[in-house]
Amino acid sequence: MKTFLTILIVILVILIAALVALYFFGRKMETKQVESQAAMEAAKQTVSMLIIDKKKLKIKESGLPKIVYEQTPWYLKWTKVPIVKAKVGPKIMTLMADEKIFAMIPLKTEVKAVVSGIYISDIKSVKGGKLIKPEPKKKGFFAKLFKK
Repeated sequence: MKTFLTILIVILVILIAALVALYFFGRKMETKQVESQAAMEAAKQTVSMLIIDKKKLKIKESGLPKIVYEQTPWYLKWTKVPIVKAKVGPKIMTLMADEKIFAMIPLKTEVKAVVSGIYISDIKSVKGGKLIKPEPKKKGFFAKLFKK
């Protein structure tokens, strides 16, 4: 009985230490996100572009500049990101899109988009058409459960 109690106390102390570490890590990540969001807001501009292609690719395969891959954290290097090839003025550029905006971007049409560096954050208008908002996906069992 005494060994069971000591094992239980050790597990409890480890869990508390893990929760405290996650709390401080979360706060640090939150401040980083706020700073980067402010920098993106300061650098945003509206640009007219012709969308050529859009795909979800790994960062290494996407054709983005090498520095983007080098600055990506190790745990995100294998994830697929929404990539858009667009003609901005006379140049063909590879841009990264916001996950929510990616489904709304029409192919082979001219759009006015809000761009911050190589990141498309919003679509203002589409030339010769309307913005198509995708239907929301059905929520799964666990999503409904966690919402409650």
